[in-house]
Amino acid sequence: MTAAGNTAPGSRRRLDSWKEIGAFFGRDERTVNRWEKELGLPVHRLPGRAKGPVYAYADELAAWMATPHENGALMAEPDSAASPESGLTAEDVPASPQLGPVLVPASTVHSQPELPLQPARKAGLAWMTTGWFVAGGILAVAGVLGWVLLHGSGSLETRNANSKAAHNTSGVVLASTPPHNPEAEQLYLKGRYYWNRRTPDDLTKAVDFFTQAIVKDPGYSNAYVGLADCYNLLREYTLMPPSEAYPRALAAAQKAVELDDKSSEAHASVAFASFYGRWDVATADREFQRAIELDPDNAVAHHWYATYQAMLRRLPESLTEIDRAQALNPTSTSILADKGDLLLVAGNTDEALALLKQMEATDPNFVSIPRYLKNVYFAKSDYPNFLAEWRKEAVLVHDAASLALVTDAEKGYAAGGEKGMLERILALQKKLNAKELVSPFDVARTCALLGKQSEALRYLKLAYDRRDPLLISVKADTGFDSLREDAGYRDLLARIGLPQN
Repeated sequence: MTAAGNTAPGSRRRLDSWKEIGAFFGRDERTVNRWEKELGLPVHRLPGRAKGPVYAYADELAAWMATPHENGALMAEPDSAASPESGLTAEDVPASPQLGPVLVPASTVHSQPELPLQPARKAGLAWMTTGWFVAGGILAVAGVLGWVLLHGSGSLETRNANSKAAHNTSGVVLASTPPHNPEAEQLYLKGRYYWNRRTPDDLTKAVDFFTQAIVKDPGYSNAYVGLADCYNLLREYTLMPPSEAYPRALAAAQKAVELDDKSSEAHASVAFASFYGRWDVATADREFQRAIELDPDNAVAHHWYATYQAMLRRLPESLTEIDRAQALNPTSTSILADKGDLLLVAGNTDEALALLKQMEATDPNFVSIPRYLKNVYFAKSDYPNFLAEWRKEAVLVHDAASLALVTDAEKGYAAGGEKGMLERILALQKKLNAKELVSPFDVARTCALLGKQSEALRYLKLAYDRRDPLLISVKADTGFDSLREDAGYRDLLARIGLPQN
């Protein structure tokens, strides 16, 4: 089910006239007609009827809107007149027609380090997958965001873009002190509610609410923070490719900082997207510290800073930060799950297992729990439980490729134990990687676990050449411990920008 609740995979929303296409953008028919001629707006006609009826698909229009155009000034022009049929004026912004369900393809997916739940993806085995992610309005959100970035933040009588927002210990922004558009603020709070639930459907709903908040008040910094945080999660809890998610997250976060440089939440979002999306260690460190300086009680900032520290293998600092985040927000399942994962990275395997098993009993559908537990079981050489948790994770994410891998792994383990399992995994991973359906980083990890060091380095270099987002986690991933002293491995760390000590 999508956010709209009625769109199956493969369906597409179609607009069947210039009037509907214009209404999609909040513009008149003459304007969108001109965009087709001068800016390549994707409009279709029936074969053999060059001047006949036109139609367009909402997902194509939204993707086009999010793409920079050489003649962007034409898009910024107000309509010469209001469309008498649509009733829209030049001041109208894109509204509900852009928020309908859209199909987002993920033909080459590299599952990412997690947003509030990171290092297990990096610390243990995380087999990559491919598929389709059906998301209500996610590509359309790119259109709304592109529209706002293009047209500027506008001015609303109730907006105070540079306000410092109050928040609770979870890091979720509450009602801002100076007045904002009240309707936008309520939409924002609804978005945060669904964002915290962290299921694919709930994240799609959160995107929708944050986007509506931006439409109501284009200068509302918190709404951009929410949108950035959604994209950072979507590439981990769904099959949205990081190559799509991170640029959108960073654009939204940077817009939030532009509107409110005193927002701790905005700086934390910039830090996260900069580190995992751009491998920019210096910017991430500066932005995390700025976020904590602005608000020492921002639990989310401490949480993400903890996972960032783990990626650099600064494990004592990482555990200190995650404890601080937990103290600020003791009810957060995200923080608690990540704590279990960080304990594993630090070598406290039994403590990690006890914590995650306790969480599994109360929240079995939280995808990070089987994801992390499988890594704990692998570290303990408990392969039956490792395979069981891996299968649970694949089912929760609706990941067909991962299911194929775990099925092969089960057969390999039954026939030849640990080595047989890893050999079967590696054989299928190589086939999927050749089709760019599995990350070369994952192939490298399996090679390293099998003692194939030169082959592992070759796949790591391929991951670097492809700018594979998973590569930022290589230093924290214990699967590569056998390569720590290798000169080629240390050179790779330097090229990524990670410290070698």
